[in-house]
Amino acid sequence: LGGYVKFAGDENAASAPDPEALAHMSDAERADAFHLKPVSQRAAVVVAGPLANFILAIVIFAVMFAFVGQPITQPRVDTVSAGSAAEEAGFLPGDLVTAIGGTPIESFADMQRIVSISADQRLSIDVERDGQIITLEATPRTSEVPDGFGGTQRIGLLGISRSAKPEDIVMRRYTPLDATRKAVGEVYFICERTLGYIWGLVRGRESADQLGGPIRIAQVSGEVAAVGFAPLMQLAAVLSVSIGLLNLFPIPMLDGGHLVFYAIEAVRGRPLSEAVQAIGYRIGLALVAMLMVFAAWNDIARLL
Repeated sequence: LGGYVKFAGDENAASAPDPEALAHMSDAERADAFHLKPVSQRAAVVVAGPLANFILAIVIFAVMFAFVGQPITQPRVDTVSAGSAAEEAGFLPGDLVTAIGGTPIESFADMQRIVSISADQRLSIDVERDGQIITLEATPRTSEVPDGFGGTQRIGLLGISRSAKPEDIVMRRYTPLDATRKAVGEVYFICERTLGYIWGLVRGRESADQLGGPIRIAQVSGEVAAVGFAPLMQLAAVLSVSIGLLNLFPIPMLDGGHLVFYAIEAVRGRPLSEAVQAIGYRIGLALVAMLMVFAAWNDIARLL
């Protein structure tokens, strides 16, 4: 969840106001009290935390793309699985995917990203075949695959494999500007995929066993660190995005919950009563505690 900050005038680290402390403050102390600042300033402070998480991730990705580079596999089809969605759509080995739904495709990873979040959705896919561009209509099928961290995930699959030919694989380094743009796109995709998973979880289409806590993070970090420094930094960026996004959820006690309270205060012209806020913080604490316990239980279950 990241770190909590207890401001002047707070009762606890969840930024619940302390009425007694505020009542006995001097004028100088009241000038510094967080809860006596305008709503706009309090909201800006609250947003700054998650925003810093996103900025850190963008910086890490941008540095990696600019100085380390990224292996790029051309979006060329190597094999087509029998009976797959790709075979039904008419894909052939050697096809080069150029666009999906009008979005240009530069790498096989670009294609995987769009397909993975488009399960059971019809896609218009442009491919280059024998020097000509043709359009194929395909519907990725929902499939359960390993997530790389000991669990599984449900994603869309076409049923094609990438080319392993040396001429189709290049190490690409980006200019600082292009690296930053690509880093922003990477953060956006992580947020989109995470929110998509949560929505799928609510609808019963995703399994809750993908949720992980500190034990799983430590285990995965150790495994990634053994691979190398660059993968470890990329994992740190992914975790930073996850922390920033989670803290924006509208749950009292988290940053998103504070923003909801501030929005209500801005509309009403006055804050919610202390009793209502206290109930909200208790509910938020209970929800976060249950989430952490459930995630820890998932971690332990994977180790057994």
